[in-house]
Amino acid sequence: MAVVGDLSLTFSGKEPICDFKKGVFGFPISSRRVSFSAGKLKNCRVNTGVYAVMQVGVESTEISKDLEKFEGVLGLDVVSEEELKERGFLGLRKTKLVCTIGPACCSSDDLEKLALGGMNVARLNMCHNTREWHQDVIRKIKNLNEEKGFSVSVMIDTEGSQIQIVDHGAPSSVKAEDGSIWDFTTEKFEGTRPFTVQANYEGFSEGINVGDELVIDGGMATFEVVEKIGIDLRCKCTDPGLLLPCAKLSFWRDGRLVGRSDELPTLSTKDWSDIEFAISEGVDFIALSFVNDADVVTHLKNYLSTKSSKSKVLAKIESLEALHKLDEIVEASDGIMIARGDLGVEIPLEQIPTVQEEITYRCRKLNKPVIIASQLLESMIEYPTPTRAEVADVSEAVRQYADALMLSGESAIGPYGQKALSVLRMTSGRMELWSREENRETVLFEHKLGASVPDQIAEQICNRAAGMANNLGLDAIFVYTKHGQMASLISRNRPNSPIFAFTNDNSTRMALNLQWGVTPILIDLSDDMEANINRSINLIKTKGLIKDGDAVLVVLDIIPTSAAQTVFQSIQVKTVA
Repeated sequence: MAVVGDLSLTFSGKEPICDFKKGVFGFPISSRRVSFSAGKLKNCRVNTGVYAVMQVGVESTEISKDLEKFEGVLGLDVVSEEELKERGFLGLRKTKLVCTIGPACCSSDDLEKLALGGMNVARLNMCHNTREWHQDVIRKIKNLNEEKGFSVSVMIDTEGSQIQIVDHGAPSSVKAEDGSIWDFTTEKFEGTRPFTVQANYEGFSEGINVGDELVIDGGMATFEVVEKIGIDLRCKCTDPGLLLPCAKLSFWRDGRLVGRSDELPTLSTKDWSDIEFAISEGVDFIALSFVNDADVVTHLKNYLSTKSSKSKVLAKIESLEALHKLDEIVEASDGIMIARGDLGVEIPLEQIPTVQEEITYRCRKLNKPVIIASQLLESMIEYPTPTRAEVADVSEAVRQYADALMLSGESAIGPYGQKALSVLRMTSGRMELWSREENRETVLFEHKLGASVPDQIAEQICNRAAGMANNLGLDAIFVYTKHGQMASLISRNRPNSPIFAFTNDNSTRMALNLQWGVTPILIDLSDDMEANINRSINLIKTKGLIKDGDAVLVVLDIIPTSAAQTVFQSIQVKTVA
């Protein structure tokens, strides 16, 4: 496989700045490797202390005698290892899977089955269950990771300030029949009252008129307000359905959502308490409900920084106001969750597909992971097989290159959570294969993310690295990274080759669990970059996961601790021998 001599690298997107036939910046090159140090070029506008080396060449990996004595541990999770053995590099699933944990799947055995089934992130909805229950689940997941070799990240999802049902007189769900009369009140009472629903917010009826519609959970049931009794509402059921615990209430008038003059804070007192709990438990992601602007995201990230927490902050898009400020919210956050259920309450149903695609594209453009959530396989809460329309919905999310898909009630309360996860896994894998077979390319108009020269260099290296991997048909991309930046930038380009991110930082490993196509591996790294590469390849070889003749693209993103080591960003092609 000849590369050197014919390859040009383009950094501007128009004209190549490195033509290997002519040399690099006028200097002749060897036939084996090309390198330059941007920090040493006189005519380049590079800040002092900024170094970037590009290396391109095809060479065999020789394990030296001293490396034969190396005893290292390859922190590759057992699920990815098994997939590699069965399917090879290109058979690795790239779309990540998030499962909501609830009473149906909270035992150690059930959690292990979900992890074996491909769960990358476990979500805990803070609307439900007790603090002790959540703590127990987190401990069980961490034990699975430590004792059985899994790599499952933990996410908490804040309750948010919303109007919802506190009690409806039944232990689980209750059916509202057509024409039945119900009272909605904020009065706290013991025991049960037939046809009485307790709301959580005293001002829930402010601005509501007789004749307005009260909608439960975006359409699970609908009522008409027939009378106002003080701050309470008497309503008649017009569309029968189930009232679930903690169901959300919304009001409509003349086909439009009734605006609220009483602005509820995004983070309630309970949310802050839950965040403190998340910090103490070292969770990996905090998803904020009902985010309407970037300020609350920035505020929380700053607060986490003061607590030395490495939790990533995800913003949930579930309101019309959030759509109006989408770009600023995406830029401020570490990722996005598209909560289609609540979002569908505020915008016309027929707009959901296009809005989902637009949010997914913007997140990819701004290099933020995006989760498609709500009602993916809703029927599997009750039935063991999904509808064909649901499978088509999942396939469309994968086709749009969403980073992750999420199960909610399907895994939390349904009896078929493991089957639902299997459907997501099989459907996403098949759709990814189809995209590769069709050689389908999506145009991602270049959006420069980095403001500083080092960031711009890293971005250009990653853009070209993904293109090289596709054009050369390389088996895999190996990224050596401390904070995961370049692994994320390569993932943004959605290459065909799987991305293996080698890191010595466990928080980086857990954060990368949400990135499309990235398999994070925890491993000791030193300032000797070549030794890092050889050691990791040696460890993978001993497990039989890579074979002679495999070609990998190696990207380095490590800042050495030694002043003598100047190279921290580089790219090279290696063949295994």
